[in-house]
Amino acid sequence: MRIDAYADPGTPDRRGGWRYLAWLVRRQWPRCLAGAVLASVWMVLLAATPYLMARAVDHGLEPGDLGALAGWTGAMVAVGGVNAWLGMMRHRTMTKVRMDANFRTVKVVVAHATRLGAALRAQVGTGEVVTIGVGDVQTISGSLTAVGPGVGAVAAYATVGGLMLSVSTRLALVVLLGVPLLAVALGPLMGRLQGRETEYRERQSVLTARIGDLAGGLRVLNGLGGKGLVADAFRRDSGRLREQGYRVGAVTSWIQALGMGLPMLFLALVTWMGARLAAQGRISVGELVSVYGYVVALGWPVAFLIEMAHQLSRGVVAARRVVTFLRLEPAPDEGTREAPAEPSALHDPTSGVRILPGRLTALVTTHPSDATDILDRLGRYTPSDATWGDIPLADIPLPQIRSRILVAEAEADLFAGTLSSVVGDQETNLRGAGSVDLRLRRVGATSHNSAADAKQRTGADEWAKLTAAIHAAAAEDIVRALPDALETPIEAQARNLSGGQRQRIRLARALHTDPEILLAAEPTSALDAHTEATVADRLKRARKGRTTVLAATSPLLLDRADVVHHLVDGKVAATGTHRELLDTEPGYRALVARDAEAEAAAGQAAQEGEPAR
Repeated sequence: MRIDAYADPGTPDRRGGWRYLAWLVRRQWPRCLAGAVLASVWMVLLAATPYLMARAVDHGLEPGDLGALAGWTGAMVAVGGVNAWLGMMRHRTMTKVRMDANFRTVKVVVAHATRLGAALRAQVGTGEVVTIGVGDVQTISGSLTAVGPGVGAVAAYATVGGLMLSVSTRLALVVLLGVPLLAVALGPLMGRLQGRETEYRERQSVLTARIGDLAGGLRVLNGLGGKGLVADAFRRDSGRLREQGYRVGAVTSWIQALGMGLPMLFLALVTWMGARLAAQGRISVGELVSVYGYVVALGWPVAFLIEMAHQLSRGVVAARRVVTFLRLEPAPDEGTREAPAEPSALHDPTSGVRILPGRLTALVTTHPSDATDILDRLGRYTPSDATWGDIPLADIPLPQIRSRILVAEAEADLFAGTLSSVVGDQETNLRGAGSVDLRLRRVGATSHNSAADAKQRTGADEWAKLTAAIHAAAAEDIVRALPDALETPIEAQARNLSGGQRQRIRLARALHTDPEILLAAEPTSALDAHTEATVADRLKRARKGRTTVLAATSPLLLDRADVVHHLVDGKVAATGTHRELLDTEPGYRALVARDAEAEAAAGQAAQEGEPAR
């Protein structure tokens, strides 16, 4: 049974941690059954070796029958060979069981995170998702050893007990009652481990989220002088997590110590009783040898039973966390009315902003969060009374809004892949395609013919869209600077690009989508004045006749806007063109002048040889 990492994982059982683990077993029950059968036969044959050895002693060695001795010895060798093969197949099958559970859990978590969409961050922290993906998935997959070695341990334990009956009823009773007594001794510790593990995982997810926030805002914190304060808080939290980890480790160490010690005492008791019975002449020498062998053979199933209980105890904690995440639901979409068929105005009653169709509109405010709040309301990422035409956005089905209105965040995620896939959202082979368009040509580009072949493979329409988007975002220099042009691998969040390059790639991606309505937050804040002016001109041309809204304070962008809304405390204070507002609104003039001074300083720094953004 092959593992398909891309197959539909199915609908998970979200009623609890145990039910989720049972669902993972049901989804691959043939493989789990095979693992249980292989493990059972493997462990039973481990117990069969002492039985064969006893027969060899009693029927071959003691009476001096070399033929019988050779026969029983050959049987032991054959059983050993078969068991070696069974052990290999058991391990291979259980590895597939764990991998299937791992992939399946990852797929259901990722699919649900995608389904939650914008509601994800509002309901769960990034650290929680990372902890589930990194730690809980591995713990869950490891707990499925219960369906292989765990079942096999039970079968082998019962078999050894049955074989002991042929030797001594008293020994058989001791063997059969030993593991239940071990379970009674270890049960309270297993329950305590679940509580400690749950608290540890929760603290770990909080600290993981804080690590991400700290790494993402390190420059800002350093500039504000707050790095030390946050570092101290992180040090305290990590110390608490360490102490919690010690508590988890303390419980685990007791479980492992008792799991090793108690079985040894139990098996020593069985050995002592067998030796006394042999000394009293109540069992034969061969039966005494078999008792020793059964004691050794019992070591495997007892160890697996204790390990199974330990893994299940941790696995159910991890499964509960996954189930809790899978129970999260996106905001209900109750829209039933069709979106306007023709380009229509967007209106946000909360701020008074009205976006006319086909215009380039700018939102200017002292507090950037006010503008992003408006964009979120107009894109229906937050509940509001915003309307599209004369229809409330809340009454329109969300898929219709997402297909026609795009909110381009300033720090939108960039996924790993080639540059062409990051911008165009598809994998294409564009090696040397820069030779087709001089704007994308790089040093060492391949011949015109190979580039033309690449263009043909990509498709003329897609190539034109990709080229136009990169040009409009003034990103040709990025393509030229990369070693393999559009085929160059880009790391997650484009860590191998500068801040200004990342911003232009995000803008190119948004322009490539070519939405009917584009709502962009600070699309040029990380660019130098010259590049920003180029982007402003090309953006206006690229979006001509299309509704575009920019939240920005840059005079270079504002001068190209058809309409500018000046916002004060989140409300429209004045509306007009950039030059009209400069003449009539002192507050607007002061705000824009401050931004102009910053741009001038940046341009002066660039001329003096400081690194450009």
